[in-house]
Amino acid sequence: MANKNTLNLSSSPYLLEHANNPVHWHEWGEAALELAKNENKPIIISIGYAACHWCHVMADESFMDSAVAEIMNTHFVCIKVDREERPDLDQIYMNAAQLINGNGGWPLNAFALPDGRPFYAGTYFNKMQWIQLLSQIWHLYKDDFNKVLKQAELITNGIKSQEIISVPSSKNVLFEKNDYIRSINQWQKIVDLKYGGSKNAPKFPLPIGWEYLLQYYYFTGDIKALDFVNLTLINMAKGGIYDQIGGGFARYSTDERWFAPHFEKMLYDNAQLVSLYSNAYKVSANPDYKRIVEHTLAFVLRELTEKEGGFFSSLNADSEKKEGKYYVWTKAEIDKLFDKKTALIVCDYFNIQKNGNWENGQNILFLYKSYEDLAAKYSVEVDAVNELINQANMKIFDERSKRIRPSTDDKVLSSWNALMLKAFVDAFQALGNKEYLEIAKRNADFYIQKMIDKEGKIFRNYKNKHASIDGFLDDYAMMADAMISLYQTTFDIKYLNISEKLTNYAVEHFRDDRSGMFFYTSNLSKTIVARKMEISDNVIPSSNSVMANVLYKLSIITEKGNFKSMSEIMLNQVYEQVEAGGPYYASWAQLLGLMTNTQIEVAILGKNYSFIAKEMQKNYLPNSVFVGGIHENLPLLKDRLKQGKTLIYICKNKVCILPTEDAKDATKEIKKERSFQ
Repeated sequence: MANKNTLNLSSSPYLLEHANNPVHWHEWGEAALELAKNENKPIIISIGYAACHWCHVMADESFMDSAVAEIMNTHFVCIKVDREERPDLDQIYMNAAQLINGNGGWPLNAFALPDGRPFYAGTYFNKMQWIQLLSQIWHLYKDDFNKVLKQAELITNGIKSQEIISVPSSKNVLFEKNDYIRSINQWQKIVDLKYGGSKNAPKFPLPIGWEYLLQYYYFTGDIKALDFVNLTLINMAKGGIYDQIGGGFARYSTDERWFAPHFEKMLYDNAQLVSLYSNAYKVSANPDYKRIVEHTLAFVLRELTEKEGGFFSSLNADSEKKEGKYYVWTKAEIDKLFDKKTALIVCDYFNIQKNGNWENGQNILFLYKSYEDLAAKYSVEVDAVNELINQANMKIFDERSKRIRPSTDDKVLSSWNALMLKAFVDAFQALGNKEYLEIAKRNADFYIQKMIDKEGKIFRNYKNKHASIDGFLDDYAMMADAMISLYQTTFDIKYLNISEKLTNYAVEHFRDDRSGMFFYTSNLSKTIVARKMEISDNVIPSSNSVMANVLYKLSIITEKGNFKSMSEIMLNQVYEQVEAGGPYYASWAQLLGLMTNTQIEVAILGKNYSFIAKEMQKNYLPNSVFVGGIHENLPLLKDRLKQGKTLIYICKNKVCILPTEDAKDATKEIKKERSFQ
């Protein structure tokens, strides 16, 4: 391998951004590791992603500097990694950073032996810190290699022991309803009762936690759980974390009020938040939740959708080398767009101030005053304020569109696409917009045709009409889950078959027979340092928790007992962590909720199945699994099709009451099974 920058051959937008660096960057692979061995050089593994602000800062300060590059090129083999393409590598070297420093983040910069074992790792370094660190690392490697080797062995052993379950559970737990009821205890301590979300800053949306609390409210009737959800969703929708003009959520807020975001927009956040707001709308019918769903999906379709049906990964935080420049405004800029009275109302509505409400005289737009307050203050009708703000938003949007837009990371990632596929299904169920269902089907069919082979293997990445990188566990689990959701809405059996095929492939190639848990990487992939397990939830539910939920749902739909036993084994392994883990075990707590409350099977057979399913699924029914159509192609459907009728069978543990033709009656019957009634 030549000593030059080879990133121009990459498909990753993040790596391509570094293709013109004077640093001799290589992609991760055998060739780069072999080069390090042959030249006996330590490896720099620099990991980031396209939407990361501080990744760009470090690149501009250090990686574009010829003097810094000369040091790196002379003494190290330099590897650049897109963490979104290679989350397996990110897990390994993030674990190293956390073991060494107690925390992590991006950019992530690790130093490793030529075989990839890390001996030091950190995050952002300014130029002088980076130069000093390079010198220290090189001299340590050259002059005291045994010390480096011992450190690598110590860190590697630590990585191998982190978040891994390698033995069978010592207990066989009987899951009980009281355990589920206690699962909320940790939440009482962490919820911010003023602004919603978790206490303190920075503040991430963590949608799976609020999904769990919605389910908890449904099963227990605990109004506090619903209040927590509504408080969070209302404040996020008002805040600067939400793009009030163009729609869509930023990755997190830097403050406790959801006011000042880090401005990158990630597909996975927006997908999960669309699902969350859709489900919350089913519960509360809050029109603001409907607005957020529609506005966010309009953003996704406008800015994160590619022609073949896939969804792009993210929008950068920066434009013109400034974070948030595309989104913020001075008061003078707003005043120029409107007449004096309109400008006054608009500035009052968004809290736009002459000296700025943020930094450097800039304003982040957030909902500061209600229509009612503005109507009273300016002596106009509420409807007139509504119309004025709607028109103003469109004018600001048009003006903003003239600016230089943040760059798009246009790779298509399977797990994130699965979340957005499911989001469109959830939005269709909640709002009834048929376009949303068609978009979901188009994405699913794109995956079936381009990204999933006949054996059930899925690729992680799609770019330039080319599928690449073998899928990781989250790709299998989340796509299987999305396909189940799409089946339950369309009753098209091909989506269920794909879900089962993906699941069977994952069981064969990712499952650990001893513990019953799933590794993040396939047994067909080369192990880098260690095979890891993803168990606790974070900004995305863990791949093991999603897979456990998938196995449980499939066990009900297909009546295959092995799926259920695998799911129960997995929950058993983390059972003690569910109560103590709060938001980091929320997806597991949802599974516990399903296993300890009455499970309902809904079978809809007959030509009007689509209409009836739509009528029922606009309700929030987390304990229900739907099957149906006009074919008796599943065990739950056998011998139940009656000519000239569309019948709804409500079943509990495969025992069904007399069928009805009325969707409202069937829905009432399901809701009778809520624990608190």
